Amino acid sequence: MMLVTLKNSKNDIYASNVAKVIDCTYSHVVKLLQEMEKSGLINFDKQGRLKLLTLTKKGQEVADHIERIRTLL
Repeated sequence: MMLVTLKNSKNDIYASNVAKVIDCTYSHVVKLLQEMEKSGLINFDKQGRLKLLTLTKKGQEVADHIERIRTLL
């Protein structure tokens, strides 16, 4: 669901935003995002102390597939 949250975000999004949206702790979200970055699904773009999250092409495709599956259920 984090990928879908990133995909559908209209504004800049950071790990703290994701944690609030999915109702999870910040540290857990950061750990998951780091794994997603290793898998090539997201990028961290450092802006001062903050890291802006963006989807890679692969991450965009995976988020699209997740949304399609959700609509089928």
